[in-house]
Amino acid sequence: MTVEAIRERLFSFAEEDYKEFNRKLLPGVEHVIGIRLPAMRKLAREAAKEDFRSYLDEARNAVGTDSFHEEIMMQGLVLGYAKMAREERAVYLDEFVPKIGNWAVCDSCVTAYKFMEKEPEYWFNYLLKFRDSREEFELRFMIVAMMSHFVDEAHIDEILRCCNEIRHDGYYTKMGVAWTVQVCYVKFPEKTRHFLETDTMDDFTHNKAIQKIRESYRVSREEKEELSLLKRR
Repeated sequence: MTVEAIRERLFSFAEEDYKEFNRKLLPGVEHVIGIRLPAMRKLAREAAKEDFRSYLDEARNAVGTDSFHEEIMMQGLVLGYAKMAREERAVYLDEFVPKIGNWAVCDSCVTAYKFMEKEPEYWFNYLLKFRDSREEFELRFMIVAMMSHFVDEAHIDEILRCCNEIRHDGYYTKMGVAWTVQVCYVKFPEKTRHFLETDTMDDFTHNKAIQKIRESYRVSREEKEELSLLKRR
């Protein structure tokens, strides 16, 4: 499929009501077609089975930060579903990640990147190269990918270290870190509680992480009461 062919397919799925709903969830995003995620994923899987390299090579320049929200997401989804060697995928990811401009593109694509779990060391090291980024959504991409695919015994310490070291004023970076700490707590409660007793995250992120943990149905009432004592005033 070409970029133009995919754009035509995307517009054929457009729903005006969903477009307005989507816009409310994506403050500051101007160009929205209005397509539900299952339809996006289905089209991306179709494109990934065809000549996906021609599409991704064209999208390198034809899809930019000012393109339609769904066009940017489609580039990220196709490169996730297509079958290719890790080095080739890393090149396509390098081209895509800087185009991420909102939480929905970031999270919808990242959660589809199951390939990361098949070669965990390669992809975890790939993510670490974003740890010093100054871009809000490059940092969110890194931390949400870690949260989605790497909260295990081998990576928990490094993930918590990244959460502690990230310094960015962007709301979506902070929320990504808080969400990650919550998932870490559910899977590794003792280690994450100790982290929350000693972390140097900013107060907003620290408190938001505790709030999200306390909202989880997988955390006991007693734990929630104890965690509330760790909130900063």
